[in-house]
Amino acid sequence: MSFYERHRDFVEEVLRTAPDGVRVEWSGDTLVMQAAPSSVHQLNLGLVQRQFERHAPDDNMFGGNSALTTPDATKERTPDPTYLPIASLAREGNTAPAEEALVAVEVVSPSTPGNDWVDKLRDYAVMGIPLYLIVDPREGVVTLFSEPNHDRYHARHDRKFGDGLRIPDPFGFDLDLSGLVRCPD
Repeated sequence: MSFYERHRDFVEEVLRTAPDGVRVEWSGDTLVMQAAPSSVHQLNLGLVQRQFERHAPDDNMFGGNSALTTPDATKERTPDPTYLPIASLAREGNTAPAEEALVAVEVVSPSTPGNDWVDKLRDYAVMGIPLYLIVDPREGVVTLFSEPNHDRYHARHDRKFGDGLRIPDPFGFDLDLSGLVRCPD
């Protein structure tokens, strides 16, 4: 029995009563709650999302606040943005099968970097999400993971803010990293 199944009432109550701007996710037996993102987070996210928008396949679109789930419901993660089939977004509720996501993008929070670099890196690979892009304003780097297999990605490409990074099909474009902003010291 999964965490969600064992604690369904608790999770539903947390989701219902969480303050605006608080994100609730779970991975295995761990419940994760995060506060609203900073302005630097929002700026970097917007710059990346804008570029993905221009290159998303016609039958897919931005899935803001769409929680991605695995069939056995042992994981539920909500990427900063993801891109999903329009048909998936037309369903009732705010969850979508993770296998339908084209990409998960995360902008690292200075207070919880391990969530993006360790936990979500593992979870998104397990969930079979083909591309995982991490924007890390603490270090001024962007990393693209691809080729998921079981619990890890087999390909990794790192670039510094200011460079460019090729995003493979189905997007097929060069992500411009020149406008990204580092966290203030």
